[in-house]
Amino acid sequence: MPLWETYYTPTSIEETLSLLAEHGPRARLIAGGTDLLLELERGVREAPVLIDISRVPGLDGIALDGETLRLGPLVTHNRLVASATVRERAFPLAQAAWRVGAPAIRNRGTLGGNLITASPAGDTIPPLVAAGAILILRSVRGERQVPIREFYKGVRQVDMAPDEMLTEIRVPAAAPGERGVFMKLALRQALGVSVVNAAVTVRLEKGIITRSRIALGCVAPTVIRACEAEGVLVGGPLTEGPIVEASDLAARVAVPVDDIRAGAEYRRDMVRVLVRRALTALAEGQERGGFPARPPLLWGRSDGRFPRLAGRTVRHTVGGDEPIECTVNGQNHVVRGANGKTLLRMLREDLGLTGTKEGCNEGQCGACTVWLDGIVVLSCLVPAPRAHGAQIVTVEGLAQGKELHPLQRAFVEEGAVQCGYCTPGFLMSGAKLLEELPNPSREQILHGIAGNLCRCTGYYKIVQAIEEAAALSH
Repeated sequence: MPLWETYYTPTSIEETLSLLAEHGPRARLIAGGTDLLLELERGVREAPVLIDISRVPGLDGIALDGETLRLGPLVTHNRLVASATVRERAFPLAQAAWRVGAPAIRNRGTLGGNLITASPAGDTIPPLVAAGAILILRSVRGERQVPIREFYKGVRQVDMAPDEMLTEIRVPAAAPGERGVFMKLALRQALGVSVVNAAVTVRLEKGIITRSRIALGCVAPTVIRACEAEGVLVGGPLTEGPIVEASDLAARVAVPVDDIRAGAEYRRDMVRVLVRRALTALAEGQERGGFPARPPLLWGRSDGRFPRLAGRTVRHTVGGDEPIECTVNGQNHVVRGANGKTLLRMLREDLGLTGTKEGCNEGQCGACTVWLDGIVVLSCLVPAPRAHGAQIVTVEGLAQGKELHPLQRAFVEEGAVQCGYCTPGFLMSGAKLLEELPNPSREQILHGIAGNLCRCTGYYKIVQAIEEAAALSH
């Protein structure tokens, strides 16, 4: 059964607002799709009409306007990680973005999508709640500003009309003397949903705290502030006594639930632990420890922004004859009959490119990794109509003619293939990593392939192959 009926690709904000006004509750905006496609697959949400805004200009900016950081909703998590401005003036947000998923997820997942999904485990929400962000919503009826704390009404419930779209996030930039940190507990290092997360900021003047903010996720229906804990910090130095008291008070405000990831009591205990660790790191000036100086982004030599689509709105209907025109492995293709599929299924079923594998079909294994306009993405989380006007490279296009890519040769020589099912995904991630970082460190390699799972546990040989390919290119 098709996941949607009609797929629009508008090329302006005005066209997008008109489509929302026309289709109302039947329509959903899609950008990265890393949450929405899973909801559609699982039947959690219905959206007969999808409006793809991923190539609408004016929605992916990062700019410092005076003391306000202005972020477009289409800014991807990896662009937040890479932005010197965000790291300097909103560091907890950069940290939170770095902990989202893995590189391919961060290359498609957007800040706006994470906010609107309204999961209490959304990693970018606590830093923005702690900062006091303002959300700008627009419709054909006009524009309004909503403080982020008033935006959330419950689990996956937001103050947003069906005809509205998020057009900007305004974040008060960190003032002199203000520092912050984001901490997250998950069940694994990458691709892990938060069990508990927390954003903590303090403003210090001559060693005395004049303002503090503690925002907690995964411990209530929405992200909450620990106001009493904040209050005990203000007016004194950041020392062990106030840190312990604030951590205990933060744990008391938590009202978590038992679920498959953790029990309520464990979550409450972990609030105490995370807040204490966060405040201790701030007291010791170690809040930036562990954040990579040059994180692998897997977008090669690009800036992580997808090219815009010129012209007016493009419409694809399930069962319709509208073509998807794209370039795959250097060859132009006109595909018909794939308007209701994912890119993964179009590549395999319509183009016969079966090197791209279907593993989990929910963005958790990396077997379906491809390059979309030179950026690593997961094809199971990309609607096929999104490929219209795009350039795609699959594992079949990695070699140049009869000459294998250096990484392919290294995989053969190092014996980095076992069952082989995950190999195409590792090759696509690894090759883009080497394009971006020709001489990566072992840590950078591990971060670069964090989203690719090998069920045969052949990681040592895979890492060795990437190291060997790097050495051969020098």
